[in-house]
Amino acid sequence: MARSCRLPRPLVTVHSALALLCLFLGILKIDTLSLNLKNSHNATCLYAQWQMNFTIEYETVNHGLKKVTIQVPSNASYNGSDCGTDGSLPQIQVQFGSGFFWNVNFNRETSAYSIGNISFSYDTSDNNTFPDAKEKVNTAFEVNSVEVPLDEIFRCHSMRTIKEGNVTHNYWDILVQAFIQNDTISKKEFVCNKDSPASTVSTTTLTTEPVVPSKPIPEERPIPGTYSVKNGSNVCLLATMGLQLNITKNKVTSLLNINPNVTDFGGVCLKQTAILWLNDSIIDNLEFLFAIKNGNRFYLKGVNVSLSLVNSSDFTAGKNNLSYWDAPIGSSYMCNKEDTIAVSDTFQINTFDLRVQPFNVMEGKYSTAQECSLDDDSILIPVIVGAGLAGLILIIVVAYIIGRRKSYAGYQTL
Repeated sequence: MARSCRLPRPLVTVHSALALLCLFLGILKIDTLSLNLKNSHNATCLYAQWQMNFTIEYETVNHGLKKVTIQVPSNASYNGSDCGTDGSLPQIQVQFGSGFFWNVNFNRETSAYSIGNISFSYDTSDNNTFPDAKEKVNTAFEVNSVEVPLDEIFRCHSMRTIKEGNVTHNYWDILVQAFIQNDTISKKEFVCNKDSPASTVSTTTLTTEPVVPSKPIPEERPIPGTYSVKNGSNVCLLATMGLQLNITKNKVTSLLNINPNVTDFGGVCLKQTAILWLNDSIIDNLEFLFAIKNGNRFYLKGVNVSLSLVNSSDFTAGKNNLSYWDAPIGSSYMCNKEDTIAVSDTFQINTFDLRVQPFNVMEGKYSTAQECSLDDDSILIPVIVGAGLAGLILIIVVAYIIGRRKSYAGYQTL
């Protein structure tokens, strides 16, 4: 049985393993976990390749809160993983660091298999990872899943970040197939919703009644909020911005201002990417994905949102191939005037008083800012002067031509 089954009773239950496995973002450059499990006949019975990390918030002895991001190394141990027998389920066990255990097992039906549960446990008695932790206990999370056809491999390049209690799970770049037949990994893929082109469209049945957010349509400029992400004790991402969500559903467009005073935030900083997520009573998750290009510049690569509307229907939208907020590494990006991020036909974000720096934050402060073209008035003066000179030259030329024609009219042919 899985190691997690011997832990104390899980504290939190999540109701969708697929939601945890399908995370939006397939480009994070950290270690990839890979397992090709063989049975007693040396035939492949289970194949998996994926990436994951965990952000844990814990209470200290002085009643303060600290966050730590746990990166799972590629040299983690897979001891305990097996193909399953008549008396046990196929499972993958991953052990790493000091007291970290992750387990997933699989169930089989007549023509499909499913992810039975995922468990993650850690021990806060590890003072190197959890300095000054108040409680020295193990914690586990378990999730349920959906069915995948037996002859297909499950694929989810996209990433979704799920926060349950004080732990945030991140999974992405997933390929997994259990109960492999004839030692052959399937080439037919069962694609997660986040990787599907239709994933940005709500699957809720449409009604004839207009659906609007539970807050009134705001006319005022949104209040700027300041958000940060820490890697250990150091700030690794800074963002200040006023945000207004532009949502269209059932041909009804509504605006929703984000109030930073009632908004929770978090994120994770990695070597090549960084994520900032926001949530409140309406917004389940609003994620901003930053990435590095050409080794010396950063940009906003992705935005994903999920929120609940007044009739309890869900709205989701996302795009992971954007190109906004481009600036050199070591600087920040600033745009005070209103700007728009076009995520999809049904979702845009209007930004105000924006300043972001997702990499190389020094001493928790913004570096020199690169201003957006909307704020750059310096180019406006040369344009005005040039246009004025061009107009003056045009007037002189026209006057000269008219004068020449009048002078010719004063002479007669002999």
